[in-house]
Amino acid sequence: MNGIPHNGKPMLSTRRTWSTALAVAACAIAACAPLSPDHPASAESRAEQVQSVEPLQLLNRLTWGASWASAQQISALGSARFLEQQLHPAPAAMPPEIAAQIDAMTISQRPATQLAIDLEQRRIQANAIADTESKQAALQAYQQELTRLGREAAARSLLRALYSPNQLQEQMTWFWMNHFNVYLFKRDIRALVGDYEEHAIRDHALGRFRDLLAATVHHPAMLRYLDNEQNAAGRLNENYARELMELHTLGVDGGYTQSDVQELARILTGLGVNVNRGNPNVRAALAGQYVRDGLWEFNPGRHDYGDKVLLGQTVKGRGLAEIDEAIDRLARHPATARYISRKLATYFCCDDPAPELVARMAQAFQASDGDIAATLKTLYASPEFARSLGRKFKDPMHYVVSALRLAYDDKPILNTAPIINWLNRMGQPLYAHLTPDGYSMTQEAWASPGQMTTRFEIARAIGASNAGLFRGEGPQPAERPAFPQLANAVYYGSLIKTIGPATRDALERAASQQDWNMYLLASPEFMNR
Repeated sequence: MNGIPHNGKPMLSTRRTWSTALAVAACAIAACAPLSPDHPASAESRAEQVQSVEPLQLLNRLTWGASWASAQQISALGSARFLEQQLHPAPAAMPPEIAAQIDAMTISQRPATQLAIDLEQRRIQANAIADTESKQAALQAYQQELTRLGREAAARSLLRALYSPNQLQEQMTWFWMNHFNVYLFKRDIRALVGDYEEHAIRDHALGRFRDLLAATVHHPAMLRYLDNEQNAAGRLNENYARELMELHTLGVDGGYTQSDVQELARILTGLGVNVNRGNPNVRAALAGQYVRDGLWEFNPGRHDYGDKVLLGQTVKGRGLAEIDEAIDRLARHPATARYISRKLATYFCCDDPAPELVARMAQAFQASDGDIAATLKTLYASPEFARSLGRKFKDPMHYVVSALRLAYDDKPILNTAPIINWLNRMGQPLYAHLTPDGYSMTQEAWASPGQMTTRFEIARAIGASNAGLFRGEGPQPAERPAFPQLANAVYYGSLIKTIGPATRDALERAASQQDWNMYLLASPEFMNR
């Protein structure tokens, strides 16, 4: 039975099977014990750290989860070369069937500018309909189209997480999407979020932080989400300015004041979104300073041209150039280096990273002018990172995607709807965190009894069948035969070494392949990365 010990026992009842799964995972909530602090290793030993790490453990941390294809890749390259390729990726060559799915999406075929402008005209026309019933039907159709575009973006993100060879880039894309969070269901952000992820985030996910920050400042999804299009001279809206410092750069303890929030809001006046086909009327004296790039615009008629004082330094009032100066100042501030480094260490290492590790990463961040890959390389070469491997609790996204990568490897999934639904059930739907702080990256947020029960149910769904993942679309969708193969070469080559006695006992008592799969996915060992 594909690697499952045959013991001749009768099939377990559903109730007993479920009880066994719960018992297997009983210690998962406590699986990530706090790491004890060690003294920093020498530069030479840090350089050898990655090479000496167990490849499976490195895969489970750098990628969305080990698969047979990724195990072959790291085996052929060695851990050090594999890491370098992940830190500095070439353009991703997706499996042909996955590439075809992505290429067929509306968000891949039509620019976000065109989509948003057309949808805005559709909304205006719907609101102008006199008949109430017809008007409601038109507005409902408008909302449904927005929702379809948002689900396309989620599907594309999941397909890349599952199949892209540039796994670290995809992890960092998710990390930065969470860091620079936007809420899917505010106005028309469903039409913008795919472009935001593709161009503002993914293009800069392993580049310079300054470029990434600037890309978010210049994207309509962010400006719309945090209300900066309402920010004008004499009518300040401080929402974006506050989050730009508190959540995106300096951190809540970064040394800024309420006065800095107000001054940054003044700098950001005039920065907004234009979903109309034409441009606004700007008085002749300022018309030459009007700038529009797609949906993003700088309207000088709404800008405060007075001088400002930001973080103790004067910013001369001169228009759009003020925003670039503010981005430079925030991106290169020492508090930003510490804040970003700590957040990266929390995501990739442990829930409460050692101050010494954060300090080394912040030094690398500043020395490289905010090079994200260089900062990560310092993290990955650290003894703290090596000690943390296999002990970082998976959030829902990591849990589901790692299960699917292990179970199906490179077999092309045709339908991401079940994955989207699982993430919704576990409280981590893509792009749907309401507040700008993004989802938590620590175990405490995801290890409640209710959360674990939901994971066990999802483990059963994945372990028992393909859950509709390989069913095509259309009125009579065809379904390809597929069964999860978790007792595979990755398991017997590496994963089995991490399995403790309680889980081994449960696996040996499994009465079917389905039960065996569920026990493995519900085990405390699989809850960690």
